[in-house]
Amino acid sequence: MFLFQLPEDVLFLVLSYLDPRSLCRLSQACKRSYMFISRDAVWRKIAKDIINTGLTRQGIDLCPSIPLKDRVRVSHNWIHGVCRKEVLLKWKINLLPWIQLDCDVLYLSQAANISAYHLRADGGKLQNRRVALFSGHQEDVCRFTLTDTHLISAGGDGKIIVHDRGSDYSVEYYGHNQEVNCIDCKGGVIVSGSRDKTAKIWALAPDRFGQCLHTIPTYDRVWSVAISPSLWCHLVSCLGTEFRRGAGVLDITYESPFQLLTCGYDTFIRYWDLRVCSRKCVMEWEEPHDSALYCIKTDKNHMIASGSSYYGVVRLWDKRKTRCLQMFQLAPTTSSPVYSLCFNTTHLYAALASVLYSLDFRSAASQSWK
Repeated sequence: MFLFQLPEDVLFLVLSYLDPRSLCRLSQACKRSYMFISRDAVWRKIAKDIINTGLTRQGIDLCPSIPLKDRVRVSHNWIHGVCRKEVLLKWKINLLPWIQLDCDVLYLSQAANISAYHLRADGGKLQNRRVALFSGHQEDVCRFTLTDTHLISAGGDGKIIVHDRGSDYSVEYYGHNQEVNCIDCKGGVIVSGSRDKTAKIWALAPDRFGQCLHTIPTYDRVWSVAISPSLWCHLVSCLGTEFRRGAGVLDITYESPFQLLTCGYDTFIRYWDLRVCSRKCVMEWEEPHDSALYCIKTDKNHMIASGSSYYGVVRLWDKRKTRCLQMFQLAPTTSSPVYSLCFNTTHLYAALASVLYSLDFRSAASQSWK
């Protein structure tokens, strides 16, 4: 085609005006057009404007090994709710599981233990055998967090256990008088929150390992904590005012040092920008069925995923819209909350009281691509 005899910078400009379907049709014209249009540079602008393509708001690519063209195609499946639901694991008794995804390894807490499973290369299913088991608590694990070298767990027995991910070595210490509901770790600092109405800051550095650096008294039990990516540990102010009684925050996630999301019992997801104001959120979204929200995750760009307190409902939200983008009812016959969820560009994983689900969004092309 004569079009592809133009200079590359001119071609990139021309192709920037085409939508995904037009680009795909043009790529079928000849081999040269296919090779050129398959470049990530052609799809970068489109990928940044839609949900869950692995590109953050700052332009950082979280999944550089997957072509952007493929990620844009799968993103349209997320937008239109095209996926395949699968049961990955079941257990006999009701638990409060927590999950974390680290590359191709899924970590799952069940009662007092945390198991690690490799994801199969041909899809999002778990391999039959777990690759690691972390134990040590006498009661259920409430939350855990991952660093490059450690897994740090918080339990109902009041203990915090620091596990070495590369060996069987672990160190435990009693962090609180009552159950430790939440934990986070960044940059050699651990922050924990408890039913005993305190949040504590601990050192993870070898020379001060396990030392409590500071205790922060609170007016109520602490359900969730998060450390800013900037690692600055100072109290700005209380987030928000005039919340109704019982509006506890159950999950917090940072998108940047100044921007964070919260959810909880009062059915709202709130988006805070500390550069603007800490007393009032800049945006909020209400759960349509008036259910408490147990967990949230973000793609650090446009998408939020939330887990509700009834019937295993997972919702996808686009921050640029006021209404829910998609809803998935994972357990229509049982009234189980979604206690935890995580996702990558192709799969979403959700942990309910007695089952772990996977939603595979690679299954089929959405109607907008046909």
